[in-house]
Amino acid sequence: MIAELSEALRHKEATCASLTRTALERIEEEQPRLNAFITVMADSAQARAVELDRELAAGRDRGPLHGIPVALKDLVHVRGVRTTGGSLVYKDYVAAETAEVARRLEEAGAVIVGKAGLHELAYGITSNNPHFGAIRNPRDVSRIPGGSSGGSGAAVAAGIVPMAIGTDTGGSIRIPASFCGCVGLKPTYGRVSKRGVLPLGYSLDHIGPLAATVDDAAITLDAIAGHDPHDPTTTRRPVEAYRPGAVTSLRGFRVGRPNQYYFDRLAPAVAARIARAFEVAAGLGAAIVPLELPDVEEWNATSRTILLAEASAALEPHLHRRDLFSVEALALFDQGRLLPATMYVQAQRARTMMLGALRGVWRQVDCFFTPATPTTAPLIGATTIEVGGAREDVRLVSTRFARAINLLGLPALALPCGTDAAGLPVGLQIVAPAFGERNLLRVGAALEVAVARG
Repeated sequence: MIAELSEALRHKEATCASLTRTALERIEEEQPRLNAFITVMADSAQARAVELDRELAAGRDRGPLHGIPVALKDLVHVRGVRTTGGSLVYKDYVAAETAEVARRLEEAGAVIVGKAGLHELAYGITSNNPHFGAIRNPRDVSRIPGGSSGGSGAAVAAGIVPMAIGTDTGGSIRIPASFCGCVGLKPTYGRVSKRGVLPLGYSLDHIGPLAATVDDAAITLDAIAGHDPHDPTTTRRPVEAYRPGAVTSLRGFRVGRPNQYYFDRLAPAVAARIARAFEVAAGLGAAIVPLELPDVEEWNATSRTILLAEASAALEPHLHRRDLFSVEALALFDQGRLLPATMYVQAQRARTMMLGALRGVWRQVDCFFTPATPTTAPLIGATTIEVGGAREDVRLVSTRFARAINLLGLPALALPCGTDAAGLPVGLQIVAPAFGERNLLRVGAALEVAVARG
């Protein structure tokens, strides 16, 4: 979609100002239905669009994002604009500096039209926010959009913007992509700067796009990836050109199909659609390789331990103001404060060993497929959902296939691969080795037409 809008601008079939105006009109139209935004930046967006039109007229072209309206999850600072984090803790906080990811988007010519809503403090998957209201899924407004980047996913799925930045600590980009039916990319840890983004889990947080297409996600990664000298967690590894182009064959790719865990306790429609994704990949020339993974349950348990401790540390300066937090959030932060330091240290040691165990996996395959979520989007307010004949906790079931990938810092792409009988999207997750985004996006692009739109 970004490529098409960009082409329209250069053929004078649209202007930056008209694209921005349309996005702002869409926000106004959809906000009562979806509640996808916390702050709308109408004045600054329109002024920016006029400036970008002048640049194009003068021959300055910043690239495919020039004049494209985008949104930011409301954890991402923009100078002079409030960043709430979906919380009363930060409801009046106005950033003094712009986050590096937002600065790079602006440098690439993007127009930031607003700050998208989220689960309180990004610590949950429903986006049923007790302070700013529930965000609703554009595919069915009685259902959650996923979280914590629920507003970003809803804004893209509703066609308000072609791309919105999200964050992902335990699935918070890929879960909304799965439930809303859009593309979500969690890059490798350290590939995108986190400077100027409110933290949740220091060693688990990732920044990435939710987008209308795989190409849109790749265009965004081209703009935001790279070393930030002011963020010591970013890598100096050189950035590649990520746009996949027209990919019609997967010949030479080895696609893993995990033999355990990822295909247990699935909704029937999810199982059927993911099976079809493997068939399509094989039809495009990929070799499907049965894959034995290490203990994924242990990965998830280790990740939960680390997040409990790190999230409590991140919010420690504010936890004496218990009236500013929901009961749900306080319960999680209180658990984290009770964790012995020895448990956190042991979890980090286990993480190192788990990464070592993965080396054998990447000798066998170039990527592996899993469902992004075991079910389609649950109903707003539901705390449990039926999967495989048993009732399961919504939070645990929704993060089951995503959480461990944050622990390992691997790049992962979620994209639509059909719908269930009710028309709700099913999400496919593709996981690649660290810094394997280029191949990850190539596989996603090859599957997109055949699976995601089929």
